Parts: sequence; structure tokens; C-alpha cells
Amino acid sequence: MVKIVLPSRRWLHGLALLFVFCLSASAQVLKIVINDTIHPITDEYIGRALTTAAQNKYRAVLIELNTPGGLLDSTRDIMEKILASTVPVIVYVTPSGSRAGSAGFFILQAADVAAMAPGTNTGAAHPVTLGGGKIDDVMKQKIENDSAALLRSVVSKRGRNAGIAETAVRESKSFTDQEALSQKLIDYVATNEDDLFKQIDAHPIKRFNGQTITLKLSGEPILPYDMTLKQKILAFIMDPNIAFILLAIGALALYAEFNHPGAVLPGTVGIVFILLAAFALNLLPTRFAALAMIVGAFVLFALEAKFVSHGVLTIGGIVLLTLGALMLVDAPIPEMRVHLLTALAVSIPFGFITAFLMSIALKARRNKVVTGAQGLVGELGIAQSALAPQGKVFVHGELWDAVSSTNLPAGASVVVRSVEGLQLRVDPVTVPQTAQTPAHAS
Repeated sequence: MVKIVLPSRRWLHGLALLFVFCLSASAQVLKIVINDTIHPITDEYIGRALTTAAQNKYRAVLIELNTPGGLLDSTRDIMEKILASTVPVIVYVTPSGSRAGSAGFFILQAADVAAMAPGTNTGAAHPVTLGGGKIDDVMKQKIENDSAALLRSVVSKRGRNAGIAETAVRESKSFTDQEALSQKLIDYVATNEDDLFKQIDAHPIKRFNGQTITLKLSGEPILPYDMTLKQKILAFIMDPNIAFILLAIGALALYAEFNHPGAVLPGTVGIVFILLAAFALNLLPTRFAALAMIVGAFVLFALEAKFVSHGVLTIGGIVLLTLGALMLVDAPIPEMRVHLLTALAVSIPFGFITAFLMSIALKARRNKVVTGAQGLVGELGIAQSALAPQGKVFVHGELWDAVSSTNLPAGASVVVRSVEGLQLRVDPVTVPQTAQTPAHAS
């Protein structure tokens, strides 16, 4: 007789809960928040989120965006990742008062669903040359045409208004949320995530590959997706102001290590800070001429300690350091450059501190040595025995073997001229003769 064991109700309930959990997990919406300029770390963060969403088969990726713009290369890379994503991407400019300026406008238009919160704006996507320098008309037209073509190729596939979108590139036009909606630059204006998802539920979505899908996201759990610790640190130092401060502190720490060899801590701090600054500047559009100006500022600070210029060299170093800081990062938007306040706040104290420390170091090197064998030269002593010419002398609380240039009796005062091993070379102390007072006749 074969005995069949049926699963208990507890097992059945457990399997049912596991099945429901798996369904809910696969139906999650992954949310990332971009509240920064667009740079390589932003690109890496968005790319990692899209990969995670595809691997876990999430229903959609929600990107909440607030940016003044950023680097064009990073923007293009982000657009490529969004367009190639197997998971639908929703870009939502929020909260109220936020913007998707310049590079943010391109990212907004690349999304499967483009939405804005009330009181937000987008546009002003005219390409800007690095550093804001003036370029010839031919090159300007080439850059504009390239950016406009990129935008048209994306916007037309999304079913939005390519002609109006192009004016944001060629005429630097900006649009409020209602203007963008009425001119078909975005799909929805929503007050919050729930409102956005309800509106998405009611309309089909046209993907970049031409496929039309329908998303039902109302009530779906939203999973926040944060940057890793590495990405948070790198995003922090990608701020040009932070990179410049790290560079200045690192240089000052290395200077302290050179003047106090073996201290270890200043040297370690200096190397770490300079390497962090170098990493950030390597990812940012950096002017090497500005780095040369910063190095020149340190040279002027060093010369101030060596030559008496009454502060002229220090002032020159401060001016050079400030200009080098302002031109250090050749970025297309002001938010990605070193601010004037930061440059002055670092350059002025740094200039005076460096010049002061260098002057102290040079004065210390010029002072007479007062320790070791060289510290005995010029010291006075007493002959403890007759010097004929060798004998014993008492100098600095110690008894030394000595050789005198002339024979001297015990108790004579001597001066040390040199130290040869454990023997001193001494000379007699010459006492100036005082004028004798003539005797008065009684």
C-alpha cells in the first residue's frame, strides 16, 4: 500500500505568500534622484540603475530630475542608456521650483515618459563652448546643428514636437510646465508620483523602438535606489570648488612635510588630497594652463620668503592663484566652475600662510646651530690643565680634550674654533687692555 503525504496548509500558505512576494518584487518601480550637475558620476549612477532594473525585471525606472545642466559627453551617454533600456524610463522634473536646464532638457526628451511638476521649467539647451569663449561662426553653426539633430532624432521618435524642441537649442528658449505640456514637449504635468502614475495608467506609451505599451503603475511599490558610497564621495569631489580646495590643502600639507621630514601625517594627507583632486580634475574639463598658473603662484610665495619685496610677490601669488582657480575648470555652465568667493577665500589666507611659513623656515636655516658638535664652535671654556699645547678644557658643562694654538696655563679662558672628532681646537681669549688711570701726586 502506497501512502501519499499531502502538503500541510502551512506549507501552502507559505508558498502562496512567496508567490505573491515574487510578483510584487517584479512589479516594483525603481526610483533614482538626480539633484546635481550632469557629469561622469551621474552617468555611471543612471547606468547602474537601469542595469539593475533590467536584471530584476522591474516595471519602470523613475528618474526625479533637478539639474542646471552639465557636460555634453555625459549627457549623450545617459541618453544612449535611456534609449537602449529594456525597462521604460520616466523622467519627472520635481519638486516645484526645480528645472531641467540645458543637458537636463536632452535627458527629459530622451525618456519614454516626460513629466514635470507644477512650478518647474525646462529648456535653454543652446550649446555653450567650454569656458564660454567666443568661437567662429562656422564652428558655432556646426555645434548647433549637431545638437539640434541629436534632439530631433530623439523627440520625433517619442511623438513629441521636434520643431519646438529645436528652438531650445537654436534660440535658448525655456518653457514652464504648462508651456511644455501645451506645445507637446512633455507628456504630463503631475503634482506628485501617485498623480503621475494615475495619468500614465490611462494612456499608451510609445517606446523608442516603435513598440507601444501600457504601464499600470498605480499602487505599485517604489524602490529608492541610492548611489553607492564610492559614487557619493566621487560626486562630492566632482564639485570644482571642492576639487580646488583639496588641491590647495594637499599642497600646503606637502609643504609642511618637506619642512618637517618624518612627520608622516602631513605628507599622507597631502598625497591623498592631491590624488583626490587629480581624479576629479581628470574627469572635468580642466585647463592645464590654469594649473601652471597655480604652480607659478607657489613659486612667487617661495620667492617672497627669500627676497624682501614688501609683499609684492605675495600679492602677485594671490592674484595668480585666484585667476588659476577661476579658469581651472573649463565647464559650459557656471555651476561647474570654481566660484570667485571660493577662489578668494582659499587664495588670500593660503598666500599669507605659505609666505609666513616659508619665511620662518628660511630664518631658522640662517640661524647659528646651537646643538651637536657645531653648537660648540664659538663657545667659551676654561683650561682645566696646562695646554702645551694639549690638555683638558671645560666647555658647556663637559670636560674635553683640547689642542691650543699657543701654550696656556691652567685656568686660562679659551674659545672653541673647531671640533675634530672628540678633540677641540681652541685659542686663548684676548681681553682688550683698558686704559690705566695715571697716578695723582699727593
